Amino acid sequence: MVDRNPVGGPVATRATPVQDTRDEAHEGQSAQVIPLRSAERGGSQRRRHAVDTGHSGEASVVNLSGATDVPGQRASAEPTPAVAESDELVPEAVAKAVEFVRGRLTGEYDVDEFGFDPELTETVLLPALRMLYDKWFRVEVHGAENLPLGGGGLVVGNHSGTIPLDALMTMVAVHDNHPKQRHLRLLGADLVFKLPFVGTLARKTGHTLACHPDAERLLRGGELVGVFPEGYKGVGKPFGARYKLQRFGRGGFISAALRTGVPIIPCAIVGAEETYPKLGDIKPLARLLGLPYFPVTPFFPLLGPLGAVPLPTKWHIEFGEPVRTDLADGDAWDDPMRVLSLTDRVRESMQELLYARLSQRGGVFGD
Repeated sequence: MVDRNPVGGPVATRATPVQDTRDEAHEGQSAQVIPLRSAERGGSQRRRHAVDTGHSGEASVVNLSGATDVPGQRASAEPTPAVAESDELVPEAVAKAVEFVRGRLTGEYDVDEFGFDPELTETVLLPALRMLYDKWFRVEVHGAENLPLGGGGLVVGNHSGTIPLDALMTMVAVHDNHPKQRHLRLLGADLVFKLPFVGTLARKTGHTLACHPDAERLLRGGELVGVFPEGYKGVGKPFGARYKLQRFGRGGFISAALRTGVPIIPCAIVGAEETYPKLGDIKPLARLLGLPYFPVTPFFPLLGPLGAVPLPTKWHIEFGEPVRTDLADGDAWDDPMRVLSLTDRVRESMQELLYARLSQRGGVFGD
């Protein structure tokens, strides 16, 4: 839980004592505030079950009848190791679900000063997103080795698709392809945090407002931070302008990287542009609803809610070579010309990645 002062800044974090049953090494300890260091946190802890292969340690031989023969021993009707392991998975899954629900009801779970709840993210959000990631968009990831193994880093991606699914798919791509399963902390527009339920869920799953103080604190804390500098200009651009990067603004994200000395990782997302081809914009309705645009696609609003189903395009997410910022002079972040120069360099790198990946892909809906 996070207390905030009258002007909105976090001043203290309180955690309720909790018994951690997931890691025997931490039994009996009280819950702690999650530090902003993904390198220390590492991948998610998963319990593993040992399989008994026999008292003598010799390999078991499975008969066609399903019995297990061990050299020097009589055959028994005990289940094979594979069956025994599968039988244990069900109680474990139930136990994890019960433990998760109990923690939600009692409030015994950890969050950091930004409200990030890693248990909720790994238990609820990521499994739900993986259905889109694996089965619908069939995402292929390239260049995951360019993501920092530890410490802070700024992932800069192109924004597109009318509905910003690309940000969520990039979050899954980083977590599932990084050797330490690091979380990508996305910077979102203020509209995200004004929406009912969406804003609360965004906070709990690691998102925060796209502002300099929050971004720099995350980067200094050793987090991987994701930003989409095109903003609404990118995600809401017409279909005819697909894969053409829009203006990056004044380079605020570059300034944050220079201040903290973290590497900038260009990211190219191919496939998102065609999920909701934007053909038009109903501006009066957008103003009425307080939205940046109200899109018209081939199927929406013509088919109503059915038109909101994204097209099953084939996605590629590529992470380019990191751009170092720790070699710059100490006051480089305060020099507008140097900031803009580095901004253009990152933008050009992303555009080259996009064009190269587009030339290699087969069809829009599959290779």
